[in-house]
Amino acid sequence: MSQQIIIRFHGQLNDFLQAQLKDRAFAVAFKKTRSVKDLIESIGIPHTEIDLIVCDDKSVAFDYQVQPGDRIEVYPLSVSPVLSQADHAIVHCQPEPLSEHRFVLDVHLGKLASYLRMLGFDTLYRNDYDDPVLADISAAEQRILLTCDRMLLMRKQVSYGYYVRNRRPQQQLLEILSRYELYSQIKPFSRCMYCNGNTRAVSKRSVETRLLAKTRKHYNDFYQCDTCKKIYWKGSHYQEMKKLIDRFKTGDVYK
Repeated sequence: MSQQIIIRFHGQLNDFLQAQLKDRAFAVAFKKTRSVKDLIESIGIPHTEIDLIVCDDKSVAFDYQVQPGDRIEVYPLSVSPVLSQADHAIVHCQPEPLSEHRFVLDVHLGKLASYLRMLGFDTLYRNDYDDPVLADISAAEQRILLTCDRMLLMRKQVSYGYYVRNRRPQQQLLEILSRYELYSQIKPFSRCMYCNGNTRAVSKRSVETRLLAKTRKHYNDFYQCDTCKKIYWKGSHYQEMKKLIDRFKTGDVYK
């Protein structure tokens, strides 16, 4: 026999809902006992987006078993409800913040991966990573999984993840910088944009046999990736990227 609960989602969680369900309470029917996590994800909200679940003014965890007649409010990290819980502790569904922000990105976010690396963030990306591999890497290495696929974030082993809303790469970068408060951690050009390795200054003499004649003539300061050995110098590309980084820092990028 079908039972029902009343549920409402707050803040950015409404991004996952149809227009008629946004910012309002609505009924959800269910036929068998299930966890609140399972019920929420059946509506289309990944667990990685949820911080607090309040059932009849009591904070509950993901494993709470939904009861007929429950009135449930669900909140993202960016929205904090006012609760009067003298006898109950607040239960946060998000894991403890990571001491270092490291990322792994899905196949659709290649340009974002390059931007994150340009700003110095440890970012894994390959266009042949499939969903199980991405989820396993995120879990094993405690990397934040960035994706445009909400089903990927629903995999049970994924603890750290975020659904990227924007579809333009520069706006995606601003979204991630803001979501994880990364502006103070930017270290431009400290990582290779191609392989994610660390870069370091090297002498011109150590790399000059690999340089084109004009590069040898006009430039003296060089950097090299420790992993793939790609060589970088402060040419016209560097100047353009530096201008772009300055715009990222101020939020002044193309819409």
